[in-house]
Amino acid sequence: MKFHVTLCLALLYSIGTLAQRPFKVIAFFTGKNDQAHISFVREAHQWFPAAGKKHHFTYDSTSNWGNLNTAFLANYDVVLFLDTRPEKPAQREAFRQYMEKGGTWMGFHFSAFALTPSAFPQNWDWYHNTFLGSGAYGSNTWRPTSAVLRVEDSAHPVMKGLPQTFKASPNEWYRWSNDLRKNPDIRILLSIDPSSFPLGTGPKPHEIWHEGYYPVVWTNKNYRMVYMNMGHNDIDYENKTNKTLSYTFDNPVQNQLIVNSLLWLGRKEK
Repeated sequence: MKFHVTLCLALLYSIGTLAQRPFKVIAFFTGKNDQAHISFVREAHQWFPAAGKKHHFTYDSTSNWGNLNTAFLANYDVVLFLDTRPEKPAQREAFRQYMEKGGTWMGFHFSAFALTPSAFPQNWDWYHNTFLGSGAYGSNTWRPTSAVLRVEDSAHPVMKGLPQTFKASPNEWYRWSNDLRKNPDIRILLSIDPSSFPLGTGPKPHEIWHEGYYPVVWTNKNYRMVYMNMGHNDIDYENKTNKTLSYTFDNPVQNQLIVNSLLWLGRKEK
C-alpha cells in the first residue's frame, strides 16, 4: 500500500511540475512602420517578460525575420507576430510548415494587414485567406478609441474568466474583406458590441462606424492560433510630439485575455 501511495504522489508531482514547466515564447517584430505600432512593440517588450514571471513562460524577441526557419523555431513553444509578417518566400514557407505540423501562434493588429497596392500587399493567399481567413484589409476606425467587446464563444479556453462584455484599450479597429462568420474553419471569440457605436471620432466620416459586425479576436480550428486586432496605441501626431497617449497593456481584463491565449497555446491545453 505504501508503494502505491508513494507512486501516486510521485505521479501527481510529475504532472504538476509538467503543468508549471516554463514554456518559451519568441516574438517577431519589425518596429519601423507607424509610431503607434512602434509604441506597441516597445510596450510588449516590457509587459511580456513581467507576465512570464507570473505565468511560467520566458519571452525572447527578434527583428531578424531570417530567424523564421525550422531550426530556430524548434527552440520555442509559441510564436508571436507583434506588428508585421514575413515577406521572403523561404520565411513564409517555414512558417506555413511550422503551423501545419502543430506549431502555435498569436498575432496582433498589423500582422494581419494586407492592402493592394501598398507596402504590404495581399500576396500571400495561404496566410490571409486560409490561415487567418480575413482576406485583405477593408477599412479602419480613426482616431484610436476604446470599444466595448462582446464574448462570442464563452466555451473556448481563451475566454476563461472574462465578463460577457468589457471595455478594450483604445485601438484602431480593422474591417476585413472576408466575412469570417461564413468560414466554417473560423471560431470567432470576440466582436465589437453594438453599444460601442458610433466608434471612432474621425475627422473623415468613413472613419466613424455606426453599425455592422466586426470580429476582433478569433482562432482557426485547423491550427493552434489566435489573432487579436488590438495593438495600435494612440499617438500625438497632431502636435508632432509622437507621444504615446494610450497603452494596449493598461487594461486588466484585456491582459487576462492575452494571458489566457498564451497559456492555451503554450501548454496546449484542450
